[in-house]
Amino acid sequence: MEQVPDGGDPVRAVARDVLRAVRERDAYANLVLPGLLRERRISGRDAALATELTYGAARAQGLLDAVIESGAGRPIADIDGGLLDSLRLGTYQMLRTRIGAHAAVDTSVAMVRAEFGVGRAGFVNAVLRRVAERTPQEWIETLAPKDPLGRLAFEYAHPVWIAQAFADALGARAGELADVLAADDARPAVHLVARPGEISSEELALVTGGEEGRWSPYAVYLDGGDPAKLEPVRDGMAAVQDEGSQLVALAVTRAPLQGPDGGHWLDLCAGPGGKTALLGSIADIDGFRVDAVEPAEHRAQLVRQTTRGMPVEVHVVDGRDSGLTPGYDRVLVDAPCTGLGALRRRPEARWRRQPSDVRELVTLQRELLSAAYDLVRPGGVVVYSTCSPHLPETVSVVADMVRRTGAEQLDTRELLPGVPDLGDGPGAQLWPHRHGTDAMFLAALRKPLQSQ
Repeated sequence: MEQVPDGGDPVRAVARDVLRAVRERDAYANLVLPGLLRERRISGRDAALATELTYGAARAQGLLDAVIESGAGRPIADIDGGLLDSLRLGTYQMLRTRIGAHAAVDTSVAMVRAEFGVGRAGFVNAVLRRVAERTPQEWIETLAPKDPLGRLAFEYAHPVWIAQAFADALGARAGELADVLAADDARPAVHLVARPGEISSEELALVTGGEEGRWSPYAVYLDGGDPAKLEPVRDGMAAVQDEGSQLVALAVTRAPLQGPDGGHWLDLCAGPGGKTALLGSIADIDGFRVDAVEPAEHRAQLVRQTTRGMPVEVHVVDGRDSGLTPGYDRVLVDAPCTGLGALRRRPEARWRRQPSDVRELVTLQRELLSAAYDLVRPGGVVVYSTCSPHLPETVSVVADMVRRTGAEQLDTRELLPGVPDLGDGPGAQLWPHRHGTDAMFLAALRKPLQSQ
């Protein structure tokens, strides 16, 4: 990305340029930012500030836009995009950080002046000064919807439909909605996975200065920093992986089979390969093998890279019609989904997803789960997971499968020993506010022996 005038503030210029890439070409902030930091040689505390400003402004976009519209007296759609990026950045600093209003206004105006000239800088200055006239809480009181759910969604910068989806998934514990939204709106910790057979979580924690995880025997938590620079990660002995994703892969290996485990495992939705690699590491210890399916060649290549040296064979085919021979002992279906459970790690995603996305995804999820059930042997187990707690993508898909096939639904909570508050069962639901993980859902289905 070409560098544009920064008004003397390269840190905020990086944040603005990432926001611009997200707005103009639907880029992903977490993919654009690291490259820009390296390209512009920004590191240490400056890189940490750029990351906070970028991800924070992307997460809070809906809240920021409502405040900007009020301050500007015009709809967001009527504000030039180049100005909007700096307005969002300045407003975020005033509403969500300890940076003083004076500094937030001055740096934003300077960037606009350097790029667009004095006239447009005057507009940005006027809007941000109006924003500074009220405290964050006063803006919430002024602009938030009056209904309880709408207010929480506004305060914690979530679309209402996503807040409603979380409330529905919480069920009788919907009183925890504010806690879910707050956890989803916070900067997540970095989770590492220690590769089984390569390094223990205890050793990894010592080497990285991290802390051993609570739930996965392979998890390590880091406070921050660039994990790509850590020697165990560079050497392939560890990788970045949310602890919830680790628990999904572990559930696949722990599910009770009927009959012996022949070591014939399948990951039907493998890309980009994190769960496949954990399955492959565990399989390698026991002399087992894993087939991995990924329809997109570029993602299949990521799976190959992630599982290099492991007993994993990658098949570039559609999981719904893979052509693979049935008879697998264990199958993982980590299905494509709305990703509502990982919004804290994908800052702009909450503003991109629409309720209309769900129907097509549910159709795909059902087709993939059906294909997995056809490929598993009688007495074998299929684990279905989504990085979303949204009921149409989780319990509804599983219930439909059980109704159509007579599959035996196992109590998935038993596959996550020591992990509390997983819901009423038989599926298991992880939550960021309860477990510190992404909001992963998982369910285990065993094919009856009489299906032979």
